[in-house]
Amino acid sequence: MIIVGAGPTGLMLAAELRLAGVRPLVLERQPQRRETPKAGGLGGQILELLRYRGLLERFEAACTDPAPAPRFPFGGVHLDFTQLADPPMHALPLPQQLLERLLDERAGELDVDLRRGHAVTGVSQDAAAVTVDVRGPNGPYQASARYLVGCDGARSRVRDWAGIGFPGTTYPEVNRLAQVTLPDTVTVLGSGGLDVPGFGAIRAGFTRTDHGLFGIGASPDSQVVSLYTIEDETTEYDDDTPMTITELQDSLHRVLGVHLPVAEAIRLSRFTFKARQAERYRHGRILLAGDAAHLFPATGVAINAGMLDAVNLAWKLAADLHGHAPTGLLDTYHDERHLAGARTMLHTRAQVALRRGHDAAAEALRQVFQELLADEQPLRRMGALVAGTDIRYPMPGPNHHPLAGTFAPDLTLHTDQGITSVADLLHPARPILLDLADRPELRETARDWGQRVDIHTAKTDQRPADALLIRPDAHIAWAVPIDESADSATPALRQALSGWFGTPLM
Repeated sequence: MIIVGAGPTGLMLAAELRLAGVRPLVLERQPQRRETPKAGGLGGQILELLRYRGLLERFEAACTDPAPAPRFPFGGVHLDFTQLADPPMHALPLPQQLLERLLDERAGELDVDLRRGHAVTGVSQDAAAVTVDVRGPNGPYQASARYLVGCDGARSRVRDWAGIGFPGTTYPEVNRLAQVTLPDTVTVLGSGGLDVPGFGAIRAGFTRTDHGLFGIGASPDSQVVSLYTIEDETTEYDDDTPMTITELQDSLHRVLGVHLPVAEAIRLSRFTFKARQAERYRHGRILLAGDAAHLFPATGVAINAGMLDAVNLAWKLAADLHGHAPTGLLDTYHDERHLAGARTMLHTRAQVALRRGHDAAAEALRQVFQELLADEQPLRRMGALVAGTDIRYPMPGPNHHPLAGTFAPDLTLHTDQGITSVADLLHPARPILLDLADRPELRETARDWGQRVDIHTAKTDQRPADALLIRPDAHIAWAVPIDESADSATPALRQALSGWFGTPLM
């Protein structure tokens, strides 16, 4: 099993494969971890998944910045969850360099074979294996495996070698984001805005000028201010070339028309926006994940989507490599994650429409949209869309329980051994049959899959079903309605177990 690329997606995939008993070879062309600032954190569904793996506290402990208020930019307006006791989306401020270090450490603990400075220069496949040509520090060599996953980013050469199309749009704009401290000549206002010499007061949030968009995230209680610009530009930038403070100040001057002095730069990053999705995520024995599979025209979603790709794919690859995957299991990776990518593309393209309009009609659209978000129901719906928590994977067959295909709720569970939770049970990344109504006939049915599926009996205060069959990626494969007869529940469970986890072990 070969993974090309040791960014967040590749490292997450490697760790998940190790939990499933597979030892992948990870090939990364860069000799050292990248230090160029890119993404600034995680948000949405991936945070819950990390909690279900027992990793979230570790990631939170590495965070030096305070958790942000639940208020997220959306195409020039904001999703403001500050008035909700249980916001539908959360974020963890964690610069990508630190995130990759944590994932690298995790891979090391799990004994992943990670080779940095090993560039893949060619890929070929046949009916039995994939072979890669590699240029390593000690010269060229070849490696072969049954499968290869390209986690090698937006300009994926694996995708090109596999002949997978990558249609979409490149937008003629450049976004620059910085966290800086400001000199005393610039005043941070109590409202979160700035008073800039020669310009005057600039309100918090986004300000549109004749030359672009300027954004501020500031607090009177903090010395660090976030600055953001968007300009229409056709320049091609290399993602590995860091932005300089001079480049930032030049952009600020073009957008605002005045010089905005900066005392110290803490983070500088630049990115362009593309809306592209691979036509298919699998071609034979080659698969794609992360930016190699999709690029979204908005911030804050790419890493989350890529890491969720990895979790969805890992257990399916492992089942195939261990020889017990049912027919078509690996194809569900494309079916499910292409669907999720399309949902993410939907809201990020909507953000493009909101932010790129410059006339009075576009401003009216943003105003109407912001007014709609003042109501709780549409605000929650938009939050779930952006977080990725509204995804329901398609399940085979008819008459599914409403929970089938959704992310498993983290129920508090009372067992003979004490109190636990769904999240705790999923730390090993193994499938679970969770009997919530003491149904011995369901447990007996699942025992034929006992080496592959963990069986647990528990009670919970708010029982959503009599039993849940939960996949390693924390999605519900099957659920039996409360009090459904054994005559219908037992064969349905057997069918679900066979469909997802292969033939039973007699």
